[in-house]
Amino acid sequence: MKILSAEQLSEADKISIEKQKITSVELMERAATLVFNEIHKRLQAAPIPIKIFCGIGNNGGDGLVVARHLIQHGYQVTVFVVNYSDKRSDDFLSNYERLKEITNDWPHLIKGEADFPMIDTGDFLIDAMFGIGLNRPIEGWVARLVNLMNESRAFTLSVDMPSGLFSDKTPGKDAAVIKADYTLSFQAPKLVFFLPGTMDYAGDLQIIDIGLDREFLAGVSSKIFLTDRDTVLALYKHRKKNSHKGDYGHALIAGGSYGKMGSVLLTATAALRTGTGLCSLYIPKCGYEIIQTGLPEAMVITDPENELLSDFPADFEADVVCFGMGAGTQEKSVNALKKLLESSNSPLVIDADGLNIISANKEFLSMLPENSVLTPHPGELKRLIGEWKDDFHKLQLVKDFSKKYKVIIVLKGAHTFTINRDEIFINNSGNPGMATAGSGDVLSGVITSLIGQAYEPISAAVLGVFIHGLSGDIASEDLGYEGVIAGDIARNMGRAIKELFRSEIKDPEY
Repeated sequence: MKILSAEQLSEADKISIEKQKITSVELMERAATLVFNEIHKRLQAAPIPIKIFCGIGNNGGDGLVVARHLIQHGYQVTVFVVNYSDKRSDDFLSNYERLKEITNDWPHLIKGEADFPMIDTGDFLIDAMFGIGLNRPIEGWVARLVNLMNESRAFTLSVDMPSGLFSDKTPGKDAAVIKADYTLSFQAPKLVFFLPGTMDYAGDLQIIDIGLDREFLAGVSSKIFLTDRDTVLALYKHRKKNSHKGDYGHALIAGGSYGKMGSVLLTATAALRTGTGLCSLYIPKCGYEIIQTGLPEAMVITDPENELLSDFPADFEADVVCFGMGAGTQEKSVNALKKLLESSNSPLVIDADGLNIISANKEFLSMLPENSVLTPHPGELKRLIGEWKDDFHKLQLVKDFSKKYKVIIVLKGAHTFTINRDEIFINNSGNPGMATAGSGDVLSGVITSLIGQAYEPISAAVLGVFIHGLSGDIASEDLGYEGVIAGDIARNMGRAIKELFRSEIKDPEY
């Protein structure tokens, strides 16, 4: 699913109006009626006080349409027009008149703090003040109104975009932004809904298809995509009946040190559960019995050193190598990674201490084979690329880094971002239960396994991230968020792949 800019969505509106031979008011009616339908489906005419805050532009017009339908269906509705300017859009005015025709309780005008209504915790608030068109911070009494709504702790639903949130930049530290519990957004996801610094403003997110022109949407250019089930199904390679273990790759996983052998065990478990034909581990001698006992399906090669890696078997042939989990950053480990880089021509997967070693030895970056996959969490990323001003600046720095060194970056987080030069793939599977030690080690094993099975590295990264999250979703269904550990995610990888093909499984709402 493409992620589009505000300008592209505005153009989609114009083209749809022209090609479908409708007016902008009719398009607004269509979109806002769908918002009403979603609200009505959940509230089922419950006697909840609903307060709708409408701006005086098109987002406010959407709110007026929603208000009209709610009133006509018997809801207890109070409409407030936030009068922050003398200018009103034509579509707002049209729907303002239509609303006045069906109610004696005309919209209440808010012109300053003296007009602020009482808001109770039990109210249902609908935010339709600014939407996607906002281009400057909310200030003055309107900012204080936003703060009042947030402080009330009433359930808040935003129409299209939480008011105060920009589509293309991060709000300031003390900016007034609606903190929505739920956002119903039109047609296509917006990038800010998935960035760490702004995603909490949107709350739970649902994208509503408002019927914009399919031909335009199919042809419009975007390099940012939300990964969904259809995306990963297109990447998946079905297995042939007439095949054997040699057809599905030999993965070599190198890492571990005294007290940290669990990390490579998790990585190897995930690689095997994702379908690698053969899996070998290159580990310090101290981990031999741990691995042979914990994962008998894996083969083990031991380093001359007892407690950490000090060398690398240059003559060992593998289809893919993963390095870093639990390896430590001592000089011997640095030399082991250097030897690997000097001998490798195929893409590598580098994680954890492998990333920390590279951050401290930047000359290693130019030695990375093209299309190697690096899987940093935010702290590891900062050591690689330096500080950033905000999430948009961070993404630009990562794209520049990816292009300079010709590598793929899998930036782990609530929505993991896979960045390949200018392209960004945003993952939407997974849950908070995956915020647990070892989850990243499992992800590295999944991606390693797929590369070894002859997936292109970018396909392996995008598919691997999605099924890793889906495995976490399966684990959390049985165990709850708090009960999930990394081993559960690794062990459920086969179920996650199977889940992709169950016809009764519906796509996520966003």
